[in-house]
Amino acid sequence: MVRHASTLSVGLPPDEAVVVDAPAPELRPVLAAAASGDFRPVRELLAASRRDMQWELRDRHVAALAEFALHNPGWLDAWLDAAPDDPDAVLVKADLLVDQAWEIRGSARAEEVSREQFQGFFTLLEDAAPVIGAAAGLNPNDPVPWRIALTHARGSQAPREVFDEYWAEAVARSPHHFGCHATALQYLCEKWYGSHEEMFGFAERAAGQALPGSKLHALPMMAVLEYRVVADAGEDGVIAQARIDAAIERARELAAHYPPGDQEIAWVRNHLALLLAVQERFTEALDQLRDIGVHATEYPWGYLGDARREFLEFRTGVRMQVATRTPLLGRPPLLAPAPAAADGTPTAVPDWETDNCSLAIVSATLDTVAEATPTGPTLRLAPAADGWHTLVEAVRVPQAARRGTLLTHDRLVDAADLFTRSERWPALVLHRSGDRYGFTLLRDGKRVAEHQWDPAAPVRDLAGVTETAGAVAAVYGIADSRPLIALLRGSDDAPRRQAELIAAIGLPPLPPAFGQRTEALTDLPGARILAGRGVRPGPRGADGAGGAAANPAYSLRRPWHWWALRLLFLPVVSTAAVYGWMSDHVFFLKPLIATASALYVASQLVTAWRRRPRRGA
Repeated sequence: MVRHASTLSVGLPPDEAVVVDAPAPELRPVLAAAASGDFRPVRELLAASRRDMQWELRDRHVAALAEFALHNPGWLDAWLDAAPDDPDAVLVKADLLVDQAWEIRGSARAEEVSREQFQGFFTLLEDAAPVIGAAAGLNPNDPVPWRIALTHARGSQAPREVFDEYWAEAVARSPHHFGCHATALQYLCEKWYGSHEEMFGFAERAAGQALPGSKLHALPMMAVLEYRVVADAGEDGVIAQARIDAAIERARELAAHYPPGDQEIAWVRNHLALLLAVQERFTEALDQLRDIGVHATEYPWGYLGDARREFLEFRTGVRMQVATRTPLLGRPPLLAPAPAAADGTPTAVPDWETDNCSLAIVSATLDTVAEATPTGPTLRLAPAADGWHTLVEAVRVPQAARRGTLLTHDRLVDAADLFTRSERWPALVLHRSGDRYGFTLLRDGKRVAEHQWDPAAPVRDLAGVTETAGAVAAVYGIADSRPLIALLRGSDDAPRRQAELIAAIGLPPLPPAFGQRTEALTDLPGARILAGRGVRPGPRGADGAGGAAANPAYSLRRPWHWWALRLLFLPVVSTAAVYGWMSDHVFFLKPLIATASALYVASQLVTAWRRRPRRGA
């Protein structure tokens, strides 16, 4: 199993790069502006979608903005104060009120929800009703208010007549609107107000009438998820297996219309991966996971627990299942090479391979870190400006074979896990992925703390930030953690916050190239390559972009006292060995031990001399 598991990790991004429900690229600057209190970019974005009648895009944007406003409501309040009748602001407010109601209720089944939760839930839904009506009246052609109304009907236990009225209003404005169809599907499932048969019938009719490439083709797959995963129905249930297979195949054909790593279709691929694994089609599930890339989604994984943790554990489990089903001497299914473009140029590498970089600041000298690294990826080490810390990064070495790693963690985090074991000094691994910055703090081979600054994410809760700041302060001996809390709590200007955190805990500054290229240490004086023992070194000259050719073995600098002790010890044992062999009164074992000791010390000195740092090396 281990033989094939590393090969099967090719094409899978490291765990640290995976993000759940990351905002779309066009939303990230808008959400960052909203977090700072500026609602104008939001207003312009939604006004454009309303003007151009891009209802699907508008629905996705409104849902994302309402979720963002759950924890950052100031910008929306300011917008409504400035323009209380703006149809876009009122629409986001309507969706926000429904989201707030569901936030109080939670996602548990009715028997697990307390009476107080239900009271708050229904109260907020009552408050949302007139706002939804106002949003529908301010823009009569917009189907998005009716998608919100359908969600409201499900939560408020509205009778079927009300649901049918809302549904008729929605399809009158946009007959193939996916958001309205997906919301109606939830109302019709067995756990709410319908049945398995009614849900499947609705999904199959909508998909049958959909245009090629429409996301409505994924509705039957969503019905399968509700049936097989949420309702936990067995293969001998009321729905024929042929209908389930057809739904999955229809969704696979839809996903095939989109390139690997496309965020727009990621939710379909996340559902597909889980359903294929439920059917024990693990190789096909692994293909979907490779196409997902870094874009995990809240559902279906949220049905099983914490979405990100469940996704990462599922990904590892699928890889191991494929490995165990591959014969020991067989060939595991590999990632197919990406087809070249029409002009013959190769397809660009995935964003997660070029848009992510990591750099560790280790609170130990360069020689100490080198000696503590037994194995692992090829590393580049450079002394920090103060001489007491070491900067470390993983080197991108071209491989002749398509090999991955056994684990899918960040390579530098894995290396820090190894070289900090049984050591008292910590390693702070800093990450950058697009406009997201963060860190992972390790000590004694354990992750002590993690944090990420994401300008487009909600502000983190105070309790979690306080715990993280306390852990960092304890490791670096800082008495007052309040300045750290202030740096961790915000999310604006992530590079500045990361740099100020490094200064606050007394670490040397980052090199200027960090965040601008994947390997930031190539031009630093004293940078050396450390090829981990047991790791096949890369070819000569493969030292990353902009760096000089690197030796596969690291040039090791020994401290002066190491040389002094051995240079003093060598003549002593050499003299003892000569005297012992020339004397007739000394037992032969003593000069033999002295000779072996002299040879051992001499070999140490010769090896260290050959591996000494040289000028210009």
